[in-house]
Formats: sequence, structure tokens, C-alpha cells
Amino acid sequence: MPFRPSRRQVISGMAALGALSAGGVRHVSAQGGPKRIVVPEGEFQPLPIAIPNFVPGTPSDNDVAVGVTQVITNNLKRSGLFAPIDQAAYIEHITNIDVPPQFANWKTLNAQALVTGRMTRQGDGRLKAEFRLWDVATGQQLTGQQYFTSPEYWRRIAHIISDQIYERLTGEKGYFDSRVVFVDESGPAQHRIKRLALMDQDGANVRYLTRGSDLVLTPRFSPSTQEITYMEFGQGDPRVYLLNIETGQREIVGNFPGMSFSPRFSPDGQRIIMSLSQGGNSNLYVMDLRSKSTTRLTDTPAIDTSPSYAPDGTRLCFESDRGGKPQIYIMPAAGGPAQRISFGDGTYSTPVWSPRGDYIAFTKQGGGEFSIGIIKPDGSGERILTSGFHNEGPTFAPNGRVLMFFRDPGGNSGASLFTVDISGRNELRVPTPGFASDPAWSPLLS
Repeated sequence: MPFRPSRRQVISGMAALGALSAGGVRHVSAQGGPKRIVVPEGEFQPLPIAIPNFVPGTPSDNDVAVGVTQVITNNLKRSGLFAPIDQAAYIEHITNIDVPPQFANWKTLNAQALVTGRMTRQGDGRLKAEFRLWDVATGQQLTGQQYFTSPEYWRRIAHIISDQIYERLTGEKGYFDSRVVFVDESGPAQHRIKRLALMDQDGANVRYLTRGSDLVLTPRFSPSTQEITYMEFGQGDPRVYLLNIETGQREIVGNFPGMSFSPRFSPDGQRIIMSLSQGGNSNLYVMDLRSKSTTRLTDTPAIDTSPSYAPDGTRLCFESDRGGKPQIYIMPAAGGPAQRISFGDGTYSTPVWSPRGDYIAFTKQGGGEFSIGIIKPDGSGERILTSGFHNEGPTFAPNGRVLMFFRDPGGNSGASLFTVDISGRNELRVPTPGFASDPAWSPLLS
């Protein structure tokens, strides 16, 4: 299994790219320049941005320069917050990023921001990546960086640059330098082979983590390490595993007869919370990964399942039918009284807390449809983001702005992954090699 280096190992010699002094162009601080994008709840017009092809340092660098440009363009477009302008409309051809752009040419196209960059192969074989972000209206450089990296990591550099642009123009952390673990499904509907797979958030660089000999379910990322936890059904009882996705080392957390739903990590990565089924009901348990000691958190005759921690680790949301049908409840992370927060028609399941702490996403079933929605932890502000046949399994991007989920139309077809903004806009399919379900988004790579 290939080693995936840290960001520090990918990037060497990162430095701010100095602003140009020619032509009256000057650098402004993060507080200067245009107002950041503010996304309202209603209609929203994405920010027009121009992203010319990065300049190749030598003719042999052209392919990687074009590739980096395409990844950045696709990332920003798929976010729904930006509208990259068609390169065919460009008036100016950027050939030297050390010369200030002719901003009048970009104003004509209604571009509000402009990205210029360069990719150059160094004598030692490394790639040097440089970019500048400009405010077209004022001619001010908003940010600029240069990086050195091994050539094989050019896509990651493109994601990192995308995050820089996103953060400078929105005031929020980006989410492009992240990964998604999911269940890859192949074969006929009556005999699906399910393997754990890992990919970049845009669907690139897919690799498989298991062989498909046993049924795998509910993979979930650790917030603090390059590990996932998941369930596997083999010949005996279901087992919970920890898998280091870089080394391939796998560890059994335990055998849990009758486990019903996903194990999840605590925010510090030191514990796993899960539901265990005994008889006709299930309750929530938390296991310390160091001592392997297990503590029971709920004790009811109902089905308590699908627990998820708040990002500060103080509370849990979970699904329970203690009121007659599945609804969302919140309780202290150490156990105690639970408060119901969902009261709409239908049933609520698979709750997951946003990394920002402001929303809980859920699957809602009713009226013959499966919907993906969000609700505030106090039960207010419920919003349905998308509805259709068998939508399920929401997972948040690291910045809490986007949700990924899967949709299975049934029949002989299979499930596919989709993303949607928390405002309900910009629903997009995520490319995968085959059928795909049960995604889980990683934190930003460090």
C-alpha cells in the first residue's frame, strides 16, 4: 500500500510570494481587498473568477501546468461559490506572472478575482509551484505563495492552492485537500462485492483498502490520525476494525455480536462510540482504545443507535425509537438524560454532527421519499437539502459547508455519491469507478 506523506513532507520551502511593485500594484493584508463572499440562504450568484493556465517554466512543464489549472478550476466550480470564466473569452494571455496583469482586460469579462501561476521543474527534479490571487477591481494582490514538491504530488499542490484561494475569498477554511473513504460496490445486485476504497474528495486517486472477501460497512475517519474504523461481517460475529490507511496495518477492536450501526471516533481520536444489540433493543457504548474498556451510555428498552459526537466532545446526537419511531436525540457525552430535537413528519436516522458544530445532518424518510437535511442542535432551523428515492448516509466536508451522501435508485442499478451545499444548492455527482455508498469525509490533511 503506497505511503501518503503529510503536507509538510509534500511541501518544502513554502513561502509567501511577494507582491509586485510595478504598475502601482501593492499587497494588502487579509483584512484588505474586496469583501469576502457571504452566502445567503436564498438565491446566490457565484463569484466570477478567471483562472488562466499556469505558465510553464519550460515547455516540458506545460502538461503539469495545465493539469494544476484544471484541478483548481474544477475545485472552485464544484464548490458552488465560484463561477470560473471560460478561457476562450480571455483577452489577455498570461505569459509572465512577474508582470502585473492588465486589469482592464479582466474587468471587461466581469472577473472579480484573477489567479495567475507558474509551474517549473527544478534542477533537483522537484516542482516549484507559484500562484497569485488578485482583486481585479482594485488591482491588489490578495495573497500569493510558492511551494516546492515532488512531481507526483502536483494534484495535492493544486488542492492546497485551491484551499488558499477559497479561504482568502470566503473567510472559511477550504476542504479540497481532503479524502473520502467509501464502500465500493461491484457485481450483480443479488451478489454485490463490497470493498473499502479511498479517494481524493474530487474522485481522483482511488485505491482499495480491502479485497472484498467479507462484507464491509460504515467506514469512518479518525479526526486525529490516518486511521479508519469500520465493521466487517465474516464467517462469525461482526467485528470492528481499526485500519491504518497508510501502512495497511489492521487491528481488531473487538467482536460484538449483534452490533447494528456505525462505530465512530471521538473528536480526540481516543475512543470509539457504537451501538450494541442485545435481544430486541440496542444501546450506546463507548470504548477507550488504549485500555479497551467499554462503558454503557444508555439503558433503555428502545433501539438507540447511530451516535455522533459534537466537535467539542461534550455531547452526542443519536437515533432512537424510544418515542415510538426513529427520531434524533441529544445527550451528554458521558451519559445522562436525552433530549429529542426532531419533530417533523416521518422518521429521522443517521445523524452526524457538523465539524463547525452548527448543524446536525440526517436522513429523513416519509411520503415515499428519502431526504437529506440539516437541523440545529437545539431543534430549530430544519432544512431539507435534497429528496428522492433512497438518499442516505450524509457526511460533512471538513469545513462544514458541503455534505456528501449516497443515492441508490434500486433495481439492478447501484448507488452513487453526491455532494450538496448546506444551503441546498449545487447538487453534484461525485465520479467513482463503479457503484459507491456510505461515504465518510476525512479532516483536512495535515
